Parts: sequence; C-alpha cells; structure tokens
Amino acid sequence: MPDRRPLTDYRLRVTLLDVRPPVWRELLLPGDLTLRDLHEVLQIAIGWTDSHLHFFEQGSRKWSNPDDELDVDGDMAVDDEGEITLRKLCSTKKVGVRYEYDFGDGWEHELRFEPANVPVRVPSCTAGARACPPEDVGGPYGYVEFLAAIADPKHEEYDELIEWVGGSFDPEAFDLTQVNKDLARWARRR
Repeated sequence: MPDRRPLTDYRLRVTLLDVRPPVWRELLLPGDLTLRDLHEVLQIAIGWTDSHLHFFEQGSRKWSNPDDELDVDGDMAVDDEGEITLRKLCSTKKVGVRYEYDFGDGWEHELRFEPANVPVRVPSCTAGARACPPEDVGGPYGYVEFLAAIADPKHEEYDELIEWVGGSFDPEAFDLTQVNKDLARWARRR
C-alpha cells in the first residue's frame, strides 16, 4: 500500500544578517526542492546575481555545489547540495540553517523553516522588505558606508558610487510582483 502521509512543504523566513534595517523575504517552498534549488530561489528572492560561491550550514554539516571545490585543502567537509531536499533537511532535530553567499563580502543569511500548512507546487514570495545590497559593496559594513556616501551628494565618493551602482539605489525598494515573476520563470525552466 502506498505511503499516504502528507508531504510537507515549507514557509521560509530568510533574513540577511548584520544589516539594519533588515533585508528579509518570506517564501513558500515545495518540500522536494534540493538545497541547490533553494540556492537559486534565494538568489532570485533576495536579489543577488549568483556571481560568488556559497554554502549552507546546519550544525556541523555544510552543503554546496561540488563543482565549486570548497574543500580543496581538506579543512571543510562539504556535502553535495543537490543530494538533500528541504524535507530531509527539516526532518532533523537540529535547528538553524545558515546560508552564506560571497565569501569575500561575507553575506550571511538566517533561514527559518516552518510547515506551510498548504500544498506548495512552485516557490513563491509572500512578503519582504528592502533592497538587496549591491554585489561587491564590501559586506554589511561596506554597505553601511555605501549608504552613507550615496545619501550625501557632497560626500567625496558620491559621484563614483552613484555611477558604480548604475545611477541610483533605493535601499527601501522591494518589488514583490517582480520577484514572483522571476520565480515563476525559474520554475518553468526547472
């Protein structure tokens, strides 16, 4: 007889650490997504450009893309992120999942999962706040300096930073509709 237990899907609250006011997103995710899929979903939802290495961490376990060869010197045991689903990850008693993106800038994200209580077919974003910091801005502390500089047209780096960021940057901007369009496009390609 087939297993008739309900499959668990998840609500995820992801918060970019060390950034105030916080940059965060709330997502609904199918439980059969792998961490590799989740990485791609987070890149879209947060607003990163997938230009840097990353890993997930829960307790003493780490997962990443094996092609990235994060364990070249043998000091960091890394499992294949494509081999673990959210359902498997969330079935353990360990709490707290961390996602780090761009080891130079050190963007750390706190991931908090809970059962969605509704079936989820494709990832979607239900809420969020604030813009993703620009890539290569220098991490949380560089971001603070960047925001101060672009808020002051008399700052010595104002013109250079405004040009670097493409003409303007609104740290409060977040487009939920666009994120969901991008997630839907990703789900169709998957």
